Amino acid sequence: MRISSVTMYEQSTASINRQQNDFLKISQQIASGRRVVNPSDDPQSAARAVRVDQSKAITQQFEDSRVSARNSLAQTESILNSISDSVISAKTRLVQASSDTLSDVDRESIASELKGIYETMIGQANATDGNGRYLFGGYADNAPPFVKNSEGNIEYKGDDNARQQRIDASRLMPVTENGISIFQSVPSGAGYVAEAVKSSDGGQPIAGVLGRNGGSITFSGPQVSNVNDPGYGDSYRVVFNEDTTVDSGVSYQVQRFSEGEWQEDPADLVVTGEYVGEGQQLSFGGVNVTLTGSAEPDDEILVAQSGSEQRPADLFRTMEAAIRVLENPATTGAEKAELRNTLNTSMRDLDNALDNVLTVRASAGAKLNELDVVDAVGSNRMLNYEQTLSDLVDLDYADAISEYSLRQVGLQASQKAFVDIKGMSLFDFM
Repeated sequence: MRISSVTMYEQSTASINRQQNDFLKISQQIASGRRVVNPSDDPQSAARAVRVDQSKAITQQFEDSRVSARNSLAQTESILNSISDSVISAKTRLVQASSDTLSDVDRESIASELKGIYETMIGQANATDGNGRYLFGGYADNAPPFVKNSEGNIEYKGDDNARQQRIDASRLMPVTENGISIFQSVPSGAGYVAEAVKSSDGGQPIAGVLGRNGGSITFSGPQVSNVNDPGYGDSYRVVFNEDTTVDSGVSYQVQRFSEGEWQEDPADLVVTGEYVGEGQQLSFGGVNVTLTGSAEPDDEILVAQSGSEQRPADLFRTMEAAIRVLENPATTGAEKAELRNTLNTSMRDLDNALDNVLTVRASAGAKLNELDVVDAVGSNRMLNYEQTLSDLVDLDYADAISEYSLRQVGLQASQKAFVDIKGMSLFDFM
């Protein structure tokens, strides 16, 4: 078979181009450090690498989200720490104000200090994050959650939700707390609180007003005597009435709140009797209350669990009541009783508020710990993705260098063969 010179040239050129293409391909792999430079190099590995890259990007987004969540929780925890310090400081001053040796001027000075603590609490309740959003307003974070109404009392204007942020594929974490859970709630273990109110108020506390009885009656307690009592956990009120059939002229009724109203019918009364005062102890619903002083008709003492419908919790209301009673002189028996009752109730409320703030703070700390755990899991997941991606597309330099040398020899051999074939001619032998 006769082979023309054109055929020899074409075959030699094709061989050189093929060898050169293989040589350039391995050179490009060595230069980039990747085995799969183009999808055509290994379509299956390239497709898997795309999915792994997407998973890495999602994991990185969750990592960035955790950074944001950690900043919010750390700021929340710091503010809660300040709030707990403020509550402790207020409680210390109320204990000081309870001393009988203090004058009205001394108590007014303590009220001035409490005003400063009160304003500090309002500022902490309306704290913002680095983006100008209010931390404790829930999703209504574009305006201060706590504002003063026309009567000068603090009202909550936020919502009852907590802003949440997705920190992992299967975890949606609350990164802030709403104001209700901090300033208007009590821990689940909060006990009974007694409070003096006027029957004309319907047995309900007035915002910022405690100790409204007309007599000089004071109370201590309530003390829990039997948590297994069938009535334990219900709300009660002790109502005093004028009664000419008893020696003291005053009787009392203990009424229970049931089915949305106070049970006032004689058949529904929990306890009744003559009020004699001076250390008289009343027992009902598994609690004991000790009463001292004189009572007037329509005087009333509410005994309910803190945070219940009849005794809603409100840290600002407690501060307002304590400031009000310390600013007013206590000269008459009724005023002194009001001072004593209000301070006793306020101190119990502050104890419950402190327990609640510490509970919420502990929750924020637990979430910060959870973020650390999720971060560790995310880091391990990212390392696994990096290893998988490396196995799919990264270059084995030892094999690549050997391949590079082989392709270089092949290219040189093709070039040498082409030169030798090109020099073959009959005229060289004639």
